[in-house]
Amino acid sequence: MTSILTNTGAMAALQTLRKINDSMETVQNRVSSGYRVETAADNAAYWSIATTMRSDNGALSTVQDALGLGAAKTDIAYTGLESAIDVVTQIKQKITAASEPGVDKTKIDKELRELKNQLASIAESASFSGENWLYNTATAGATTKQIVASFNRSPNGAVSLTTLDYDASQSVMIDTHSAGRGILTKDWVVNQPFGSTATASYFLLSVPGTAGTGTQITIDNSTTNETLGGMLQAVENMLQQLTDSASTLGAITSRIKMQDEFVATLINVIEKGVGRLVDADMNEESTRLKALQTQQQLGIQALQIANTNAENILTLFRQ
Repeated sequence: MTSILTNTGAMAALQTLRKINDSMETVQNRVSSGYRVETAADNAAYWSIATTMRSDNGALSTVQDALGLGAAKTDIAYTGLESAIDVVTQIKQKITAASEPGVDKTKIDKELRELKNQLASIAESASFSGENWLYNTATAGATTKQIVASFNRSPNGAVSLTTLDYDASQSVMIDTHSAGRGILTKDWVVNQPFGSTATASYFLLSVPGTAGTGTQITIDNSTTNETLGGMLQAVENMLQQLTDSASTLGAITSRIKMQDEFVATLINVIEKGVGRLVDADMNEESTRLKALQTQQQLGIQALQIANTNAENILTLFRQ
């Protein structure tokens, strides 16, 4: 039966065309945005996972910044200790030279004073972002420094941070509140050489407001070889602690570098994982778009044919 009120062919063609247009709109959105899952309506589970992992990646990016800041602080402290080791080594050489017969010890002491000033300058200058791990001005003393190293998410969804810890009190060269907390300001108790059973204590630097209770390492022509030997042993002990502190900082620097590389790799891997869940395959979508465009043209043509069939009824009423 042919009816002018109900064109079933046109209705069927129109319904097919609507479905094609809906599919085209979806594909065009994927092509323009680059996402297969852009909103929770597209795929709630994948969208939720991707949103959480993107948030975690943002936290990891901040961890990278923290590692960079920590690396800078560690490098500054290590550089200061390395320079201090060189200067203390020179002081050790000067004291050894003062033991030679006929040497003008007052001239050597002038050199020692300049080397001490250099040590004080190194300690006070080894600062980055307001932190100095070699020169302490806090009343309570140097504390353990924490460097944020990683962001963690447990299987139950709980999040936490991992830190790299360094006890800065082990590298303080000068403490302005307590001489006993500074490597160069505290008293080093040593046994006097040359068969003596006596002990003596020596310190290298004094700062305003605090000083060691022992003997400061200074030299004049009346300084005996026994005293020089005690001073030499004290300087050797200082040098050993400076070396140990520098070694610890070097190990932490290496750990920071490895952790930074790991975090960078982890960020890339997470981005790839999220991409597999929500990114659109542009090759697939372009092929699908071309197919839908062809279907759309055929749908329009089918609708035109269906409408033409209805118009043909008019020919039955022409004379």
